[in-house]
Amino acid sequence: MKGFRRRFNHYLSTNLAIITLAAMHQQRIWYICFLFRNHVSYMRTQLITTEDGSHSLFVPDLNEHYHSTHGAIQESRHVYIDAGFQVCLNRQINVLEVGFGTGLNAFLTLLEAIKNNIPVHYISLERYPLDIDIAKQLNYPQQLDEISNAHLFLELHTAEWNRAIEITPYFSLHKIETDFSNPTNFTTSTRFDVIYFDAFAPEKQPEMWTQQIFDKLFTLCNPNAIITTYCAKGSVRRMLQKAGFTVERLPGPPGKREMLRGEKVKRVKN
Repeated sequence: MKGFRRRFNHYLSTNLAIITLAAMHQQRIWYICFLFRNHVSYMRTQLITTEDGSHSLFVPDLNEHYHSTHGAIQESRHVYIDAGFQVCLNRQINVLEVGFGTGLNAFLTLLEAIKNNIPVHYISLERYPLDIDIAKQLNYPQQLDEISNAHLFLELHTAEWNRAIEITPYFSLHKIETDFSNPTNFTTSTRFDVIYFDAFAPEKQPEMWTQQIFDKLFTLCNPNAIITTYCAKGSVRRMLQKAGFTVERLPGPPGKREMLRGEKVKRVKN
């Protein structure tokens, strides 16, 4: 009887150990999958204050900022609003943004749409959506003296992804979570009047600065559409030109000598 009990206890302890190890292995696999899922969906960021008082984010893994450290609002307004949106004379404007980021470009565009009574349909592509708790810390409404519209800034971030949402009667937002480094991932019947190309710098995110991407953007443009970017590299200018855009160098925002603006010039038939 004692021999049987010893064998039974040994059997029980051995199998409990196997079951425990299996459970630990399964938990480890789940944890690794959890980490991987969060790695591809989110970026680790740190809140910073730029020289014009407005916030931006720093990405330690890329050693890169979302905006110019000389001034986030200054840069966005100069590159995308003054050189892009305001140059378009249409009474209804379709905007495509590559890189939703902090939502600053979208917020500035929304304010322009309200001020000028221009209906805007705004589609933004983003691979790494920002956590809402970080978005709540951003001080753009305060810095722009738009406290009364602070709720609209938050609505840009809380709006559901992958469907069009009316934020105001003059501004609808369609945020799309996608990896645009493969431009075939994005299909739409919408044609755009203004494109904000606001990916991370080419040396930090080279997969976002390819001929295939600029070719795709050209096909998505209406005649006389405008594309602007903070990047003035010669290689980027040549890719835009090869895609079909007429490109000009413009004075850059504070801290940057130049920027680029391209136009899909409407060809007149003889």
